[in-house]
Amino acid sequence: MPEGMPVVVIDSNADLDYPVVDTDQAQGARLATEHLLDLGHRTVWHLGGPEDSYAASRRLRSWRQTLTDRGCPVPPVLTGDWSAGSGYEAGRVLAADPEVTAVFAANDQMALGLLRALHERGRSVPGNVSVVGFDDMEEAAQFWPPLTTIRQFFPEVARRSVDALIEGIRTGEHHHQPVAVGTELVVRASTAPPADLEQLVRDPPAGNHAL
Repeated sequence: MPEGMPVVVIDSNADLDYPVVDTDQAQGARLATEHLLDLGHRTVWHLGGPEDSYAASRRLRSWRQTLTDRGCPVPPVLTGDWSAGSGYEAGRVLAADPEVTAVFAANDQMALGLLRALHERGRSVPGNVSVVGFDDMEEAAQFWPPLTTIRQFFPEVARRSVDALIEGIRTGEHHHQPVAVGTELVVRASTAPPADLEQLVRDPPAGNHAL
């Protein structure tokens, strides 16, 4: 990077020596996890994004911390690559476990694949399993069922980034605190209080397990 060039970093490590503007990943994951716990689920499984993703790692840490703070069991994490296909593959594992009643997926695309896997296994959403995504992509409201998710405000991230860049050009300074743009929980039809877990364990749902 040329010396003195104004730089603003978006969606990356806050330890970088540049102004950083990003969605508040930790807040979003906390909202998603707390929503499911507040509905009465004993714990929340997590379908995480790629291990080398800053956003995914922040969401995972916040999910884990929220469960710990609430005294809830912390299940093992399944990891995808942000795609619906990877959500489907991980979803087949989650759908086969009758104790899974709530899943927070690290993005809406993986949540879409998860919904398919649950459907094929005969596990209704939200009757047997509640699902929350992250992003609030335009199509999320058209999933079946419509997806409860975390809304990111990308225009605000862009606006704050441009403001920081202009300030850096004006003052010649680029050292200041990271800017975290807040998120919002959007509740739709994919989440509900848990069904009778003991009944699900005694009589697991049947379904089409074929690929």
